Amino acid sequence: MKLNYTEPKIFTGGVDITQWSALDKKQRNDALAKAWFVYFSFRDPDTGKLKKQPFIKAGANRFKGKTKRLQFLKVLQRNLLLLLEAGFDPYRDNTELEDEFRRRAIKEERPINNFPAKKEVENESTAAGNRERIDLANENAKPNPVPISEIENNVVDENKVSVAEAFELGLNIKESTLNDNSFKKQKSRITKFERWLAENEVDVSDINNIDKKTVVRHLNDVLRTSSPRNRNNTRTALSALFGTLENNELIDDNFIRKINILKSVPKRNKTYTPKQLAEIDSHLMNNDLLMRMFVQMVSYNMLRPIEICRLKVGDIDINDKKIYVKAKNKPVKIKIIPDIMLGQLPDLSKMDAKHSLFTPQGFGGEWNLADNDKRNYFSKRFKKVKDHFNLGNEYGLYSFRHTYITMLYREMIKTGTPEEVKSKLMLITGHATLDALEKYLRDIDAELPQDYSNLLNRSINKTDK
Repeated sequence: MKLNYTEPKIFTGGVDITQWSALDKKQRNDALAKAWFVYFSFRDPDTGKLKKQPFIKAGANRFKGKTKRLQFLKVLQRNLLLLLEAGFDPYRDNTELEDEFRRRAIKEERPINNFPAKKEVENESTAAGNRERIDLANENAKPNPVPISEIENNVVDENKVSVAEAFELGLNIKESTLNDNSFKKQKSRITKFERWLAENEVDVSDINNIDKKTVVRHLNDVLRTSSPRNRNNTRTALSALFGTLENNELIDDNFIRKINILKSVPKRNKTYTPKQLAEIDSHLMNNDLLMRMFVQMVSYNMLRPIEICRLKVGDIDINDKKIYVKAKNKPVKIKIIPDIMLGQLPDLSKMDAKHSLFTPQGFGGEWNLADNDKRNYFSKRFKKVKDHFNLGNEYGLYSFRHTYITMLYREMIKTGTPEEVKSKLMLITGHATLDALEKYLRDIDAELPQDYSNLLNRSINKTDK
């Protein structure tokens, strides 16, 4: 049988308490300025679903320091769990349970309340056999005892976590699970949503004030000012955040999952013609050799521009003809360096293995910039080439990858079956599955039929007769 309750947890001002020592003074003060409390969910007898219960502060926030406040809440958390295990039910009369705890307290000669004003707690961090006693009594801030009845009849105000607090907690968790690039994109969309809430005068004192109607209004505004794709990405970012809030029991349900996804036409990079490839290569040869090498790595190694920007000098193994690159779909992938590329690489033996392979000044140097910003730099640098040839937005660095994969496929299909060709091509492109490769080939129009003029001629001749 499923439990009727979740284990009580402690909200610590929107920060990960295990990383407290790593926080700066401002971050600590901001966390302590917020309300800390114990929270849990209990199964609603009417719906059969777990429902968030009133938050329990019980005077914990009178303590100004992290240690005393956390110790106070840990005892409250532990005693609340004991109550729940003993049968405490916020939807029923708990008089018998309270009387039972009173009888136990009298028998054991300890305070009747479930949370004493003064309690010695064992410090879990000390070694076994040498446990240190910590006195929770504080002369300047003595919290009142918390009887069972106060847990049962907590005030409504205790049940509020502001939108800012909830979002901060969610983003702190997301930051530890996402890579830098993904986290920045998600945080940017969440920040825009917060600004939108302020501009539209939405009550943000309680995260539960944000409902489906509010989010749909925001998504409609995003759609009007940008595109269906951006609207869908915003929906995904908000859904991921609200999913985290649901998992941490700050909201009852992630309703954003129920909001529909709009159909959008993805932006596609066009492939270059053989004439364009020759003209661009000649131009780069005479004007920008570094950019030419960058383009060749996209073309010959089938790497994405951001993957090239992540490369360090030490990731290139000339002797073994291998490149170790961090890809978007797995931590590290190994790709061979074809001979056509090997001869183009500079001498890396005297360069620092920890330095970036590509920098604005040349090969092998320090470049302390986010990967996404590095990619943007080379995209802007290549735009000068595009402007020279009057190429539109549909052409870019990614177009070289599409072009050379298309060329490889059409050359290989001359001597092999589609199944054989795709199996070999997967090893070159790095696609994880055959389905993903086939979809990619369809998207870039790599697969084209043979000339069917003879079939048309036959059909026309039959019609004439």
